[in-house]
Amino acid sequence: MAEHNDLGKFGEKSAVELLQSKGYTILETNWTFQKAEIDIIAQLGTILAVVEVKTRSSIEFGLPQEFVKPKKIQLLVKAINEYIISHDLDVTVRFDIISVYKSEDKFILDHIEDAFYHF
Repeated sequence: MAEHNDLGKFGEKSAVELLQSKGYTILETNWTFQKAEIDIIAQLGTILAVVEVKTRSSIEFGLPQEFVKPKKIQLLVKAINEYIISHDLDVTVRFDIISVYKSEDKFILDHIEDAFYHF
């Protein structure tokens, strides 16, 4: 498997562990709808967190969260709408980003709540 795929899997696993340590229940990982994939769907009380995980081996070209583009946001919104309808949920949706990047010899995780808004 390519090294970047291993890095991405490491980032997603680390993000799941971080969320669980904060009391979130992980409902889904890598949930897909049409062309959209949601990395993590987690719940904390009545909040449904739609989590995009961005992992980078360095921040030489920018922080990981800077790589979440409008097209990706549009796909996430469409997918989570389908998820909520198909699971008949009554929740407040929040879009988060967990950035994972290497700094010197360790990885830094940054959980950004309400990272972007949908319309």
